[in-house]
Amino acid sequence: MDESVNHEQKDQDQLDEETLFIVSQTFKALGDPTRIRILHLLSQNEHSVNDIAEKLSLLQSTVSHQLRFLKNLRLVKYRREGTTLFYSPDDNHVMNVLQQTIHHAQHH
Repeated sequence: MDESVNHEQKDQDQLDEETLFIVSQTFKALGDPTRIRILHLLSQNEHSVNDIAEKLSLLQSTVSHQLRFLKNLRLVKYRREGTTLFYSPDDNHVMNVLQQTIHHAQHH
């Protein structure tokens, strides 16, 4: 086998730093019980910060902080209606992983 072709293939198999960072941050996001609860709630319907706080018995500041973390990873998005922001999932791939993992845990 041509040595240069083999070397090029090896480079393609390696994950670049940005990809590694995003993947690790995504798993970090999914590794927190509060964020899992928020994402699970949003997977069912969009909700405002107040709505999430009320339904999950969390402080509004906690919800806002977690949503900011999730938004920075592009896992949630929002739409504005007047002065209220309504949050919803922004990444079906990650939401599918979350739902499959929840399903796995419930049927273990």
